[in-house]
Amino acid sequence: MTRSASPARRLHVLHLHSTFDAGGKERRSVALMNRFGAALDHSVVSAQPGAMGARSLLARGLSVHFPLGFPSLTGKLGVRRLQTLARGMQGFDLICTYNWGAMDAVMAHALFAPLYGLAPLVHHEDGFNADEAERLNPRRNWFRRVALARASALVVPSRRLETVAREVWHQPAGKVHRVGNGIDTAAYARKARPDALPRVIKRPGEKWVGTLAGLRPVKNLPRLVRAFHALPEEWHLVILGEGPEREAILTQAMDLNVGHRVHLPGHVPDPALAVGLFDFFALSSDSEQFPLSVVEAMAAGLAVASPAVGDVAEIVSPDNARFITPPGDESALAQAMLDLALDELARRRAGAANRVIATRDYDESVMAQRYARIYADALGLPQFP
Repeated sequence: MTRSASPARRLHVLHLHSTFDAGGKERRSVALMNRFGAALDHSVVSAQPGAMGARSLLARGLSVHFPLGFPSLTGKLGVRRLQTLARGMQGFDLICTYNWGAMDAVMAHALFAPLYGLAPLVHHEDGFNADEAERLNPRRNWFRRVALARASALVVPSRRLETVAREVWHQPAGKVHRVGNGIDTAAYARKARPDALPRVIKRPGEKWVGTLAGLRPVKNLPRLVRAFHALPEEWHLVILGEGPEREAILTQAMDLNVGHRVHLPGHVPDPALAVGLFDFFALSSDSEQFPLSVVEAMAAGLAVASPAVGDVAEIVSPDNARFITPPGDESALAQAMLDLALDELARRRAGAANRVIATRDYDESVMAQRYARIYADALGLPQFP
């Protein structure tokens, strides 16, 4: 396999994901695949084989494969297993890896790319799970530093991750690219139908504070329930997403006697159809980088209450700044949510300003252009696809 593909055939991109459920990085990956269109072939592998929820977001007509029998991205580390992974990556024109769950494949590429003639690799790092939310794991830092040595590029969405990549993982400045997440902002400007969600309907007189998140510990959604419970009776909390924390969230709601006002409709394939039902948006995560859900809320014209995790404080408008609270300060988050619930004018003002910024700075078209340039440079081509 040569470093650049023949123009007589389509490029074949291998995507190695930590998970392919419909979280922020997966939705961004699908958005790029949809935008690049039928000019490419794609093969998608998940480190969690059953986690394929983002598959439903792929546009019709794309050439996307989900190869059976691809070597597992997880397992006991050893030379033989890394060689097996390297052989599995043969025959592609570009290899895209995503997050820690695909880092063994990045190491396999670093060690065996010349031997097996592997294509260029671009790694995408979007953040950390709960086990690294407060302190990075030194062994993982060392592993990333070595594994990324042969990568053509490392793409991150936030300033914090850019700093980590440069100062902790010792990646050269020319290799690290910070690209903010983008969305189809026009889709979020449409008015949402009251019955857009499964199993829950917004009734006249109700107000909704909502969030969009995988139900995982790092999102700390029981904290969001606690911050919500003092809001007036007409307010409901709607949490869109699926994951292992579902029962913990419901238990917290029942313990606080707000179970009748907390709704978990599950996974929503197209958030653009539902986010507009919210009266404002709230985030409660212990760790984020550049949360796509915040940009989606902004594009829908919503105010945002959130801890100042990742780049959230930089993403939102100045009108929204006072509703961004110190990380880990649950009482401050609860007060910000209460202030937004009681002040419709503040909600509207912050939401309108957020919408302007989202449309100007975080549209999907801008993001796609930057990714296309990074991929083209990795392949040594004048353009991509």
